[in-house]
Amino acid sequence: MSTSINALKYTSVLTLPLTVYVSFTQYGWLTYLPLIYVFGFVPLVELLFKPDNSNMDAASETLAKKDNIYDFLLYLIVPVQFFFLYLFFNAIQIPELLPYEKTGRILAMGLMCGTFGINVAHELGHRNKVYEQLLAKTLLLTSMYMHFFIEHNRGHHKHVSTPNDPATSRYGQMLYTFWFQSIIGSYISAWSLENNRLKRKGKYWWHPSNEMLQFMLIQIGFCVLINYVFGFAVLLSFLWAAFMGILLLETVNYIEHYGLSRKKTNADRFERVLPAHSWNSDHIIGRLLLFELSRHSDHHFNASRKYQILRHHQKSPQMPTGYPGMMLLSLMPPLWFFVMHKRIKKLQKAELVL
Repeated sequence: MSTSINALKYTSVLTLPLTVYVSFTQYGWLTYLPLIYVFGFVPLVELLFKPDNSNMDAASETLAKKDNIYDFLLYLIVPVQFFFLYLFFNAIQIPELLPYEKTGRILAMGLMCGTFGINVAHELGHRNKVYEQLLAKTLLLTSMYMHFFIEHNRGHHKHVSTPNDPATSRYGQMLYTFWFQSIIGSYISAWSLENNRLKRKGKYWWHPSNEMLQFMLIQIGFCVLINYVFGFAVLLSFLWAAFMGILLLETVNYIEHYGLSRKKTNADRFERVLPAHSWNSDHIIGRLLLFELSRHSDHHFNASRKYQILRHHQKSPQMPTGYPGMMLLSLMPPLWFFVMHKRIKKLQKAELVL
């Protein structure tokens, strides 16, 4: 099978916007169809299928890495995301919309912000080409989370699974306290990283090249534009949807590194990031819907590796199910601790993680 044909399996990500379109055009319980699909149907189906831990052979990996169709699928997400954002602006202000239907549509857009906006921006943000990084920032704008571009690439990947990383959840920490830690801590970290970058160049923090200042002005301008064209009520609905996208991202951050830590090599240094420092999931539906994000162990082991060639590692800690199911589990701390602490103790006994 050619790599281009094999790449078509990732068009399955378009099933989400199809359900969101239903939410934006229908009423009643159908406004919640995207949530039912992602957090109901997908976790149930993933329980029926074993995870696929197979890897490409070297020749197939080389071909897939060079096949532009994989990149095109990522680029396609950008116009799709903004098209649905426009649909949302119109769908949320229909006069006869009941409060619970409006909530359903806001949650549907929130799913788009988290999975299409931030997730695809995450993949593109690791690329070296300027236009791909620009696309990443553009997608992050739809969730009002542009500072993620700075903190994730220059902060999280350096400090992951250490106390210095606000986006790493600690053993015994609840998801709800982690949200505050990661959202606030990552924003502060992004400012610090950018200020330090400018200091090394002999510039002050208010210099026009400060990307945090640029992002802040762009996001404010975007909100002003929405308010001017669609009105304040629509702006508030957009901000709620964007916040939902942020919570989805931070919930994923929570499950990806929960309770894992890197060993110290001396007073201020830690061992290099290994596959053992990220939770991995090979459940195929979650992998396809999130452009292989759930093969997270290899992503942190080699951050420049493109999504289509991410690999399974034998020594990477494995989640019991895919991302949607794990996100649901994380919402129930006692059950989450019961499941995950047993796995962490097994890892400790195997001397994979201390």
